[in-house]
This record gives sequence, C-alpha cells and structure tokens, in this order.
Amino acid sequence: MSEREAGGGAGAPGVGVRLGVLGWPVAHSRSPEMHNAALAALGLSGWRYQRLPVPPELFDETVRALGPAGFRGANVTVPHKVAALALAREATARARAIGAANTLTFGPDGGVAADNTDAPGFLAALPESPRGRTAVVLGAGGSARAVVWALLQAGAADVAVWNRTGGRAQGLAAEVGGRAVAEVGPADLLVNCTSVGVRELAETFKSLPVTADALSEYQCIIDLVYRRGDTALVHAARSRGVAVVDGLEVLVRQGALSLEGWTGRAAPIEAMRAAARQT
Repeated sequence: MSEREAGGGAGAPGVGVRLGVLGWPVAHSRSPEMHNAALAALGLSGWRYQRLPVPPELFDETVRALGPAGFRGANVTVPHKVAALALAREATARARAIGAANTLTFGPDGGVAADNTDAPGFLAALPESPRGRTAVVLGAGGSARAVVWALLQAGAADVAVWNRTGGRAQGLAAEVGGRAVAEVGPADLLVNCTSVGVRELAETFKSLPVTADALSEYQCIIDLVYRRGDTALVHAARSRGVAVVDGLEVLVRQGALSLEGWTGRAAPIEAMRAAARQT
C-alpha cells in the first residue's frame, strides 16, 4: 500500500495526517515517541502523532472535532476508555464486549469508530498462553476490563478481580466476567491494571493488596504501568526471580495493532520497542 493509499480520509491523502493519544494526564505517555518512530520507519513522512491532554468534561467535544482537524485516529488512555466507546458511531464486537475502547478511527464523514487493542496486545505480550491458568487482576477500569476479557477469551481457568472499591470489581465481573474478590491470593498470573506506580516507587506496596514477599506466589507478574526505570512492583518481582512483563511491552503490542488499523501496514515492532524503551 502506498502512502497515498494509507492516508485514508483525514486531510489530504498521505499529507498532514495526524494521530494522537487522548488522556488526562498524558504528559508521561511514550506513545508519541513510539508511533513517530514507527511512522518514520514506514516512510510516512506526512504523518505525525502527538499528545492530546483532555479533561473528562471536554472529551466528547474534543473527539468530535479531531476528524475535521485532520486526525486519522487516536489512542485513548486513562480516564477516557469507557467514554470513548460511548461516543463512537461504530464499534468492534470486541470493544462492545469489553465495554471500553482504546483506539478511535475518524472517517471522512465525521464518524467515529472504536476498537480495543488492549486485549489482543496484552495477550501478545505474554510469554505463553494463559489457557488453563489462574490470574489475579488488580483494578476495575478500562484496562482491567480488557485484560479480564482477554484472559477469559484465551481460556484462563479462573480470573479474580480486585479493586480498592469493591463495588467496581463486582460490576466488572458482572459485565465482563471473572469473580470479584476482597482479598487476593496465589495465582499463576498477577496483572496490575491500576495506576499505582506511575508517580512514586514507594506507593506500590502501600496501595496494592500484595506485599513484596508475596510476589513469589505468582509465576508471572504483568504491570501495565510504565515509567523510566522499573516500577516498584516490577523491580521487586525481578529481584525474586519471578517472570515479568512490563508496561512498555504491553504498550508496544497494543500500539502496533492500532497503527496497523490506521495505516494498513504491518507495524515495525522493533522500531516501536526501541523508541518506547529509549531513556
């Protein structure tokens, strides 16, 4: 596919096509570096990807203006994933089942289409299939919904969902699947889908229902949070010899799927991974 063909309907084909990531806050996101490296590797010189900091009260208004402003698509992060699905004119069955979207595509007619690449991106980042495995998922937001759905679709034997507000965990389990728990125990996988660890290294074990010593009860720990250097959760797991998947790998995998949907080209995953991990 040529750059002209990949340009879609946003702006002049292949020229001035814009992409972005919607969040609040979003300054920490490495998506622009990752996607701009991918666009350069693909030779799409007329495309660029940027941060789009948008507070919740302006989300709908902002998103509806992006297509006319020359945007082909946007990723969606905290706290907008549920709202992104709600405003979309079209949505994939996957996004509907999860109840949240992290990828929006803007059509030439002003329509907004939603997808969720968090779920397949999460599975692609795992070292092996979760089929038959047990899992504990921490959190009940848009990312947790995608992870629970992905694990169940992939054949996980049991998925426990914990949230600091127990009612939210119960709501997720009722809508997506899994079972809400007030306390967590041993499992094959532990997945952190909360925002704990974004700011302070020390906050992880104060705010999550696990201790550093209990991490050896899990075979693999996946932390969707990423920051410069390991999060405290990832650092503690590594120091105990527990297999780890960090948030940057999940970011790369879900971002690659979004990019392929927007451009119609295979994502240059190695270029994306190198850019995401560059300090």
